[in-house]
Amino acid sequence: MPARRALPAVVRDAHRALIDLGNWSGGDVVRVGLGVSRPYLVTNPAHVQEVLHDRAASYPRGDDTALWRSVRKLVGDGILSEGETWAASRRTLAPLFRPARIDAMVDTMAEAISAAADELDAAAAAGTTLDIGRELSRIVCSAIMRVFFADRISVDDALRIMAAQETIVTAMAPRLLAPFLPWWVPLPGDRRFRAAVQAIDDILLPVLRAALGSPGDGDDVLSTLARARRQGDRELSEKQLRDDLVSMVAVTTETSHVVLTWLWPVLANHPDVADKLYDEVDRVVGRGPVRADHLPDLAYTRMVLEELLRLYPAGWILPRRAAAEDVLGGVRIDKGATVILSPYATQRMPLWWGDTAETFDPERFAPGRAGRDDRHRYAHYPFGAGMHRCLGEHLFNLEAVLIVATLLSRFRLTVTDPRIPGTRVAASLRPARTVTVTLKPVEPSVAPREHAHDSP
Repeated sequence: MPARRALPAVVRDAHRALIDLGNWSGGDVVRVGLGVSRPYLVTNPAHVQEVLHDRAASYPRGDDTALWRSVRKLVGDGILSEGETWAASRRTLAPLFRPARIDAMVDTMAEAISAAADELDAAAAAGTTLDIGRELSRIVCSAIMRVFFADRISVDDALRIMAAQETIVTAMAPRLLAPFLPWWVPLPGDRRFRAAVQAIDDILLPVLRAALGSPGDGDDVLSTLARARRQGDRELSEKQLRDDLVSMVAVTTETSHVVLTWLWPVLANHPDVADKLYDEVDRVVGRGPVRADHLPDLAYTRMVLEELLRLYPAGWILPRRAAAEDVLGGVRIDKGATVILSPYATQRMPLWWGDTAETFDPERFAPGRAGRDDRHRYAHYPFGAGMHRCLGEHLFNLEAVLIVATLLSRFRLTVTDPRIPGTRVAASLRPARTVTVTLKPVEPSVAPREHAHDSP
């Protein structure tokens, strides 16, 4: 695709352009002319599997891709790096995300989410308009700081970190749109980026140093990092520990509040989906509180969230660098070339999802749905794939259900502007505008049904 056709489309709407390029190429690998930069776009699930899984060593993240250069300015080395540094961080941090450990924390998370939702009662009674993204950030922080950081980071400080993360991912937009420019060339957003990184360090470094002085025997992130400072004969530097800590804060907070922000305008535009979701929460949870034993019966809620992840994956673009010359899908890939994978594009293409690919339809994920098992496993990869698959996937799958069920057991949310927002170019997918809502308390007339596994 020559630059005279591709570049205007990317500048006009980068997200739409990736879908259109994938459709135009029929799912073939396509080299996209963007002036100085000419990356290869990969949208076929079979090719995605080759890049992220089968031949992942041939396609590392690469320090010289625009996204990873910017991300490394924030998180440095560690869990988002490559090689032995990445492996060491993964060995240290992966046990914190074991499904069994997270499953055991569900009731604690549910209690924290419920307590955070209590603060919405006054706004609901007064009919106050709320920024739902901000409220979701507060709810997520309340849960995550308790179960992953043992309250060593306050909710207020966590919200300041999330505000800085918001600045960072949006300030990176010019770098993503001009990937050929080195960092020494100043661009709009660079100053805000540096100030936000410094703000995060000002909060987290004192907390990290306190943990190093008194590690404790807990299994929270800070205690785990402090105990891992000495690995074999090599002492981990404070910088590497800092890098892993920043990564963990981002991994445990970013996806949930970003993805769930899209839910409310989506429900406003799909009242049939909203009614089924409300009915399930009313039947299973009633007026709450949500408990761990409710989760197996919230099947439709999980289907809604899967479809939300399909259409609005936080990680919308995954650049890689070809370590050597290669052939992918019959197309020769030059050594050192940038290869772009986009869950956002692949997950919206009719080639893989049919004529209704861009329609919100949770029934796609219904157990036993015809054709579901025939879909290529890499047609849906909102958390990445292969060895770099996001550690926080299982956490999101539980936490998001808890948040949605808690809110809907207590309130009905009405969006101020029912139009589904467009997308904003940033390091992770963002709505182009703030989503505001009003809350109405749910009448306390619905009781949850009894569970077959409850005691008589």
